[in-house]
Amino acid sequence: MAVNAGLLFASAVSGAAYTLAPGPAFLALLGIGASQGRRAGAWFLGGLFVGDILWASLSLVAILGARSFGTLVFDILGLLCGLYLGWLGVRATMSRASGDGTREDALRRPVLRGLAFGISNPKAYPVAIAMFTALLADHAGSLGWNAFAPLLGAACVGFVAADLLLLGMVGAGPVRQFYRRHALAVTRVSGLIFLGFGLHAIVTAGQGLYRR
Repeated sequence: MAVNAGLLFASAVSGAAYTLAPGPAFLALLGIGASQGRRAGAWFLGGLFVGDILWASLSLVAILGARSFGTLVFDILGLLCGLYLGWLGVRATMSRASGDGTREDALRRPVLRGLAFGISNPKAYPVAIAMFTALLADHAGSLGWNAFAPLLGAACVGFVAADLLLLGMVGAGPVRQFYRRHALAVTRVSGLIFLGFGLHAIVTAGQGLYRR
């Protein structure tokens, strides 16, 4: 089945949501922006973008592969990923730390740090697949392997749009001061966002399993 505009939009939103939803990379970016400014943040995002493409590709392969073997695998995948996102959300909302981002020291090569962070972050894949599963589940009936390239391209558009939005924010004086003062609150808000996506994935997958 041909990829429609709604499917491409959902993939772009998934990519943007994956980038914007506060998590380890988001907090690291805020920390770099607070200590070194917007330019260092841009180099960090450039390296991180490679990891974004990698994890998005693997997530789409898993989702499309699940679709090829039937919706049962897709629903179970969504349920597990939703539970994982919920677990991350609970941990973040109950955090008592002062925040991760402020630990970032001055980096001479932020692009390499972003590349290493994007590829090696152990949470990147489950978070990415949970985001894509949550927002693409409603289009499961039209997913096929021919949709891989268009969906990945749309996701990259979402990545870039979100990165530009973040660059417009990171490094600004008020944002830097706000993060230094409220790092813990930012971490807890990120937990609420993860809980929201997790709940959406669980409900969507649960409905599919219930119908079976």
